[in-house]
Amino acid sequence: MAGFLIKRLLQAIFVVIAITLVVSFAIRLTGDPALMMFQGGGSMTEEDLQRIRVSLGTDQPFIVQYLTFLKGMVTFDFGRSFNGGTSVSLLIGDALPATLLLAFISMFVSIALSIPLGIKAATSRGSAADQAIRIFSLIGLSFPNFWLATMLVLLFAITLGWLPPSGMGGFASYVMPAITMGVILTATNVRLVRTSMLETLQSQYIMVARAKGLSESKVLYKHALRNCAIPLITYFGLQFGGLLGGIVVIERVFNWPGMGTLAFDAVAARDYPVLQAVITVLSLMIVGINLLVDIAYGLVDPRIRTE
Repeated sequence: MAGFLIKRLLQAIFVVIAITLVVSFAIRLTGDPALMMFQGGGSMTEEDLQRIRVSLGTDQPFIVQYLTFLKGMVTFDFGRSFNGGTSVSLLIGDALPATLLLAFISMFVSIALSIPLGIKAATSRGSAADQAIRIFSLIGLSFPNFWLATMLVLLFAITLGWLPPSGMGGFASYVMPAITMGVILTATNVRLVRTSMLETLQSQYIMVARAKGLSESKVLYKHALRNCAIPLITYFGLQFGGLLGGIVVIERVFNWPGMGTLAFDAVAARDYPVLQAVITVLSLMIVGINLLVDIAYGLVDPRIRTE
């Protein structure tokens, strides 16, 4: 197990370095941040721009800037934002919990809905319930998340006035963002759970379990669901990682102070340190989630532990 973890950690380090290198290079192709930050009066001279570049450190060669970033990354010191001079680590510390909490709630909503609905569809194959669940899944897949978010705001915030339209406050502020992401995720997860359960329920050991007189709930949740858990864990893990990186649209619609909003603003301002830090932290988390998924394989299936 130790050798496996060391191997995966080395792979993770390589992946993070590769991602940060590509992002650091690509963002510098978008333009000169000194042009956007120039606040001097009168005509803009090359000396003015050079003075700003020196203060930002962008006058140095790219490799020097990147190595400086890597050195700071080890201690989670990502420098200071070009826009205001605020510590990037403090900005990440404020935005990351908001994104994580919203992602966890959305994922919980999705799993809590998709597993029972998927099992119901699999055990009622061809019935009206199965057809209704599959139609719900198809409709959910057809909704763009920004459209669904906008419709929820129009209905529950503007028309009915039940929920706050934006911002992060009390419990009510989480409802619409979590429902938006949860419904979209559930639409995909229901189909996966249904397909996995249909295949598992046809296995011989399920027939043996039923022949022994075990209750249907024990057959479904203790035997069938556990044995089809590997593809579910894999997909849920990858989905959560993708959720962290792709939640920017929802955060913009609901004015959510998370990592997506921080990254969007950094791109618009060509704020290199902030964007590099956001991508690095998200990459570390996604790689970590994938590692936890691999570890979970062994906890769920003893045969993988043995191998």
